[in-house]
Amino acid sequence: MSISKSASISKPFQGFRQQLGKLRRLAQPYFLPVEETSAWQFLLLIFSLLTVVVGLTLFLLTVLVSGLGSFAPEFQGRFLPGVPEKVLGVWSSPAGSIITILMLGGMLCFALSRTKLRGGRWVPWVILGSILLLILVINGINVGISFVARNVENALVGYDQDGFWKVVAIYAFCLVLALPIRALQSYLVPRLGLLWRKWLSGRMLNRYMSNRAYYLLTPNDEEAEEIDNPDQRISQDTASFTSTSLSVTVEILAALLTFFSFIIVLWSISSKLALWLLIYSFGGTALVIFASRKLVALNNQQLRLEADFRYGLVHIRDNAESIAFYRGEKQEAKEAQRRLNGAIDNYNKLIVWEALISVIQRSYDYFSRFLPWLVIAPIYFARQVDFGVFGQAFIAFSQVLGSVSYIVNNIDRLAAFSASISRLEAFQGKVEEISSDLTNVDTDNGLQSESIVLKNIQLVPPQSERCLIKDLSLEVGREQKVLVVGPSGCGKTSFLRLVSGLWPPYKGEVQRPSLSELLFIPQKPYMILGTLREQLCYPQDASRFSNQHLRSVLEEVRLPEINDRYPDFDVKQDWQRLLSLGEQQRLAFARLLLNSPSFVVLDEATSALDVSTERHLYKLLSNREMAFVSVGHRPTLRDFHDTVLELDGYGGWELFPASGYNFNIDNPLQNDPIK
Repeated sequence: MSISKSASISKPFQGFRQQLGKLRRLAQPYFLPVEETSAWQFLLLIFSLLTVVVGLTLFLLTVLVSGLGSFAPEFQGRFLPGVPEKVLGVWSSPAGSIITILMLGGMLCFALSRTKLRGGRWVPWVILGSILLLILVINGINVGISFVARNVENALVGYDQDGFWKVVAIYAFCLVLALPIRALQSYLVPRLGLLWRKWLSGRMLNRYMSNRAYYLLTPNDEEAEEIDNPDQRISQDTASFTSTSLSVTVEILAALLTFFSFIIVLWSISSKLALWLLIYSFGGTALVIFASRKLVALNNQQLRLEADFRYGLVHIRDNAESIAFYRGEKQEAKEAQRRLNGAIDNYNKLIVWEALISVIQRSYDYFSRFLPWLVIAPIYFARQVDFGVFGQAFIAFSQVLGSVSYIVNNIDRLAAFSASISRLEAFQGKVEEISSDLTNVDTDNGLQSESIVLKNIQLVPPQSERCLIKDLSLEVGREQKVLVVGPSGCGKTSFLRLVSGLWPPYKGEVQRPSLSELLFIPQKPYMILGTLREQLCYPQDASRFSNQHLRSVLEEVRLPEINDRYPDFDVKQDWQRLLSLGEQQRLAFARLLLNSPSFVVLDEATSALDVSTERHLYKLLSNREMAFVSVGHRPTLRDFHDTVLELDGYGGWELFPASGYNFNIDNPLQNDPIK
């Protein structure tokens, strides 16, 4: 029983530690290279930054007080009464020596880490240090305002008109001083968040687009347990993470500084009130954390469901013409409504839990207002303190309560933040895992060769146990032409993915030329978001080709109407919607001619074209002495190939000479295989 109870108590702490680990793995790379440093070095630099800022703040305050004492003693006496004595007291006490030693130690840590802060990594540290400096100054002003408020009330109770206006002038001076500091802090925090988002989004995007991670991830799979909607994670989750993590960090640091600043003031008024406040706040925080455990899971689920709903609407937009042809509005509306209902149902659960947390928060806030009265009233009626202590106690109490109640007041926001941390860190980890695995695959099975060579290949699709091809050995040399045939679902396209390097073999060895020498043309060509020039030249640099060259290639692939409709190659259109599938396939051949690879892989790339145009395009490839591997069902394709690879879908295969190959599937024995 005791073991079970201990495990249930430690479970939340384990979850908290895991979330901190995820947060560090996401945050540290921007401030410090992960490959060269550890978590402890990162935390040490953060602590060093705090010590440097605290020491620098005290030093600047000393310089300010000394300067005003020398050049404007009347101003100092009127607006900073008692401050010089306090500053002198800090320097003459052991605290002054400790602050000095810690500040020098912090500077030394940064000096020793200077090589790791190159490449612009020093910029966020400077901005973060500036933000901390502003927070310290604001806290000092707030502490001063609490004493000002106390003196205001005492002046009113004592009918001291001159003293009242003097204190009000000090209060006005504090406000004028605080406003530009607050404004600068309000600018620096989102500015640092913007710089961080730019860096993190760029890093995520580079890794997502490297080593075909974008291809291997399975986005928008509602049954997937790991990664869904990578687009949302790169765009929305990174923006939310960087802005929220910075604001939460700044708020927590401000809360800690506020706590240490005002707990001293509160303790000097009533140690009993300070102790009751700590007990009350820690009890309330524990209650809210216990009640809000469900919020993190619900927020995570809401992010996924909202992204799925948005993806469904994008899918409708991208396939509007096909839906219109099928008159599938009812079916699409039903599916979109299903996705919307999922998001609504989950949000219903979310608002129930948020309402429960809100009741606890409001109750916590209402009852806290009685504590200062209950504790201060007896000592006031005993004439142990003046009336102004009431006002100062309320200010100090509210400041300390706000700082120690940070979790209570922001639990819903922290739950959403925790969910975004989990989603973003999971995405980062998965992309890095794919990158590592693909590097090993390419090293073992992506050997360089002048030809496409398959040795004893066994092809099994990823995340499947079905063997499509067993023990295949084949070589496709330069200018050789192979046609892959077989019944639907036998693995023809899967074989092309293997040849193109998208899939690794389950067993055997693949040798191929460099990827720059090989181009894959699918049945439905990829239309990029860009100009007509970029569309034709993809993935090459569009500036390599002149307008005349582009016009000539369009003429070659029998697309003269494109020249007439779009004489300006820099025009941007929704090409996938405007061009028919036949036009898209011819444009893909134009792209192929511009790229001019040595090997081409064609997956029913002429299925939407008439026989005459198909023959013309294949002749273009033959005239340019390109080797190609094709998939198709038309008997006319036989004339453009040397060899036919026939698959049966159960692992079996046979090679036939293309001349005389019979496409009659009912009588495959009419064909004589290559011995």
